[in-house]
Amino acid sequence: PQYGIVLDAGSSRTTVYVYEWPAEKENDTGVVSQTFKCIVKGPGISSYESNPEALARPLDNCLNKVKERIPVHLHKNTSVYIGATAGMRLLRLQNETAANEVLASIQNYFRAQPFEFRGAQIITGPEEGVYGWITANYLMGNFLERNLWRTWVHPYGKETVGALDLGGASTQISFIPEDSQENFNSILPVKLYGYNYNVYTHSFQCYGRDEAEKRLLALLLQKSNTSSNVDNPCYPQNYNTALPIKYFSGSLCTQSLRPANYYPNQLVNFHGTGDPGLCQEMVSLLFNFTACRDKEECPFNGIRQPKVKGNFVAFSGFYYTINALNLSGHFSLADFNSSMWLFCSQSWAQLRFMLPKFEEIYARSYCFSANFIYYLLVHGYNFDAETWPQIHFQKEVGNSSIAWSLGYMLSLTNMIPAESKLIQLPLKPSLFAGLLIFLTATALLCLLFLVYLCIVS
Repeated sequence: PQYGIVLDAGSSRTTVYVYEWPAEKENDTGVVSQTFKCIVKGPGISSYESNPEALARPLDNCLNKVKERIPVHLHKNTSVYIGATAGMRLLRLQNETAANEVLASIQNYFRAQPFEFRGAQIITGPEEGVYGWITANYLMGNFLERNLWRTWVHPYGKETVGALDLGGASTQISFIPEDSQENFNSILPVKLYGYNYNVYTHSFQCYGRDEAEKRLLALLLQKSNTSSNVDNPCYPQNYNTALPIKYFSGSLCTQSLRPANYYPNQLVNFHGTGDPGLCQEMVSLLFNFTACRDKEECPFNGIRQPKVKGNFVAFSGFYYTINALNLSGHFSLADFNSSMWLFCSQSWAQLRFMLPKFEEIYARSYCFSANFIYYLLVHGYNFDAETWPQIHFQKEVGNSSIAWSLGYMLSLTNMIPAESKLIQLPLKPSLFAGLLIFLTATALLCLLFLVYLCIVS
């Protein structure tokens, strides 16, 4: 087999993926699968801005496991790709020198590893969106399938699925619209296996789960009449926590909400009131719905978006939140709303028994996340009661995670050729159907003739 390693350096954490495929199948499809996944301990790489050297220790743990997984004699032929997303995009905007130092530190680390290092880069929002769309459709077999003649063909009449990705610092929507000829500036032409796809994709910076919640905390502080004790309707009843103001106001996303007298280390006590109605009201303020001024197909932040069409797969942050609400797969909008309301009314003590896995930093935020997802999907992207059940919340296909990392590696290694020599359609579907009818008719005539001969004789 051959192997490839991709590091998804997200804003909240780094994930190492190992992919494997049969050596002679480099240009085949549906054969690359994920064989190992390791989450690096600690925060995302953008958090190491003041101490880039400290990155090596947490990476070692995962890399040692990866070295055990891949046979030693294949190490030098195994490529490593590193893509950093919105956390690093924000850091680069805030402090370019620090961002370059973090990338340099990672590059030095990987140059000393036994693998073939292919560079570390900060990928753009649209790239992140399109690579996620490629991964989801590749894993679902929407690009190619094997036919009766064991040849790879373009699946006849098979639709692609849209991709919804929710990270810590940004969120992406990617799908093929009804009318891709229309002039939306976010439509990217993607050529795979000799077929053209016009993919609408948009990435909303600062609309990732963590950055959105920091904006909520900054907003609650701004609206509160005291700067030391603040009620948070999205935190569970009776939950209390003290956070340094720089935790949420230090971000580029909350710059406009920063208090005039800003003391980074000053502590703010947040008290959870578990009020679903008020939480929803506060979350709605995180979206700028007025920027569009009644323009058609322009849900929020002044961004034009074609009408959502077809099935969607919602992964990463979308999946984890839905899972916490005890929902799975696809379900009605009414079911989602009642689960969200029930969850958001719980006290902190009750939540311990409701969640399959209890970790404070996640548990306290699921109610916020659920409300944020509701606003993003319904008021942001214009899903409604009718189209909502077309969203499937899932984190993987088979044993492979749906994430931009697989699409990224497939694109960089040209494993999904733009011009395909693979596809030989022996017959057009219409021609095949015609032949089938002709042969069936001939067989029937022969049968009738035999019956006639029997009767006569």
